Formats: sequence, C-alpha cells, structure tokens
Amino acid sequence: MRLNLFSGLLVGLLVVSGCSGSELGNTVSESLEPDPQLLEDTDTTTGTTTGTTAATPPKNPTQGSDSEAIASSTPKGPSSATSNTQTNAVGSGQYTDLNKAPEELQPYLEDLLELDLLTVRPPIAAPPASSPASNNNNSSSNNNNSNAPAKANPPAPNPDEFRPNQAITRREYARWLLATNNRFYAGEPNRRIRLGVTSSAPVFQDVPVSDPDFAAIQGLAEAGIIPSPLTGSSTALTFRPDAPLNREDLLLWKVPLDTRSPLPQATPTAVTEAWGFQDASKIEPRPLQAILADFQNGDFANIRRAFGYTTLFQPDKAATRAEAAAVLWRFGNSTESVTGQALRNPGAAVKESTDQENPGG
Repeated sequence: MRLNLFSGLLVGLLVVSGCSGSELGNTVSESLEPDPQLLEDTDTTTGTTTGTTAATPPKNPTQGSDSEAIASSTPKGPSSATSNTQTNAVGSGQYTDLNKAPEELQPYLEDLLELDLLTVRPPIAAPPASSPASNNNNSSSNNNNSNAPAKANPPAPNPDEFRPNQAITRREYARWLLATNNRFYAGEPNRRIRLGVTSSAPVFQDVPVSDPDFAAIQGLAEAGIIPSPLTGSSTALTFRPDAPLNREDLLLWKVPLDTRSPLPQATPTAVTEAWGFQDASKIEPRPLQAILADFQNGDFANIRRAFGYTTLFQPDKAATRAEAAAVLWRFGNSTESVTGQALRNPGAAVKESTDQENPGG
C-alpha cells in the first residue's frame, strides 16, 4: 500500500510540474501555499516576542541610572592652581618670579617668605556700584543692557607668581606689618600688637567686621599705628583697603615700631638737610616726622634698605611688594634690632651679636 501511495504522489508532482504556467498549475500551486493570515499571525507573534526581549531592562535599573546621575552631577574638586591661589600654599622656593625683583631686595623677600609672613590672597571683588538714577530706571536700563556683553574679570595670578614689583595694597601691608611685628617679638608680649576683636565697633567705615583683614587693620588702628578717627584724624574715616600703599604711609606705619617712642618734630627743611630730598616740600607733615626719625637709624634706615640711594622720595608713588618686604625685614633702632635672617638662622644671629659687642675679639 505504501508503494502505491508513493507512486501516486510522484505522478501528481509530475502532473503539476508539467502544468506549470497553465491555469491548472497555478490553481494547484496556490492551494499548496500556506495561509497568509496564519503566516502574518506567526510574524506578529515573533516580532512582539523579539521586541519585548530587546526592551527588557537590566535587573538593577535604578542603581545603574542613579550612580550615573550622581557621577555626572558631582562637582569636581578645585584644581591645584585654584587651591594654591586661595590658600597661598607656596613657599619662597616655589615662586618662579622672585628673580624679577631688584637683586638687592631678593634676600629680604626670601627670608620673610620662608617665615610665612608675606601671605597673599586673591583680590576681593567689589560689588558693582549703582546710582540712584539707575535704580529709578531699572526696567529701561535692563532692556537697554540686555544685549550688552558682560565685563570679564581680570585673570587671577598664577599660584607660583609672587609679583614682587606689583604695587602692594593697604590691606596687604597692614596684614604683613602686624604679622611680622608679632612674629619678631613672639617672646615679648609688651611689643606685640593685639588683634582687633569682632565685638569692637569698626574704626573705619569701609572695613566691617566681615572683612578678612579686619583683625589686623582694626588692631593697628586701635594701637595708634595708622591714622584713624581714634588718633584725632578727621580725614581718615575710611581706610581704602584695596588702594595702593604709597611711600609716605609705608614709612609712617613702620617707623613708630622701630623707635617705640614719639616721632620728632620735622620740617621740609630739616628733611632736606638730613636726606637731601629735592621733593621734601611735597611730603605731608606726619610722614615728614617718620622720615626724619628713620634717618636717625643711619645705615639701618628703612629708606636706604628699600630704595637705595636717591635724592627724590616721591611720597605719592606706590610702594611695591618687594620694597615693603625690605622695610619689614628689620625692626629696631640703630643699637638693637630683630631681622628676618636672625629668625631663619638663630645661630648666625647670636654670632653676629657677639661680634658686634666684641669687635676686637
């Protein structure tokens, strides 16, 4: 029976093949094709199954997405350059521009920087000033300036740059002056200057308790070292902390800490005779006294150490950081003193003191 069935199928296939292209052949071929509806259902089922498998999330979707979000939203830490600029974590050996200072002043810079007494901070950005007229016309000014380009802030100095020839600000010098005096006389409390306390009313209108240098500026004012309303000055109501320090005040603030005594009376003529300055008449009365007292220190005078030989004092000229370091390097009169070098190398200071006491020994 199986043989007959197989023979029948073989004959049928030959008939269909022979009728290919005829109406009968097409009819038979169509009858042998699969049902299109069944084929479509199979494809649809297969596609749905495949799509579902591809869209299946990982086992821990929340952990993966949260960790990526945390990693992308976590701010990166400041670069070493920013950190050094803010904290001034740089020693004298790390500054790359100290050789730009006058050669005679470089040793003073190196000594005080090694003692960590010349701290430098980034400049404090002042808030933009607004006039009453601009306040009254806020809407119009905002409309007019909406497309104006923003002013770019000046670039911050590199953390390895001290900029020794840059003009020193009044706040910087106040900070350095108090820090150096108190370090030099660390073992003599009666020569140290007390820091201002936040419970005191600010002496200057522009140096509030929140100012980072309030303690130093307030302390110097309360000690009478810098002119202020406390010393009877009616013109020193403001300190102008970020203004350049001129040569007059460089000497006026420092010399009283050398002499530890009232300043002598002075006239332009007396200063001209002592120093030979051609511009003594341009110096204010109070700084004249400090300049004349400084002359009494002879070769240890601050003026000689900072400016060398000169016949012009130029009282209004801005002092540089290097010149300020030279002035602060030594405290004392012509017979007794403390220097930055002595603090860095106490053994050498003892030998130098012994040699001065016994020049023939």
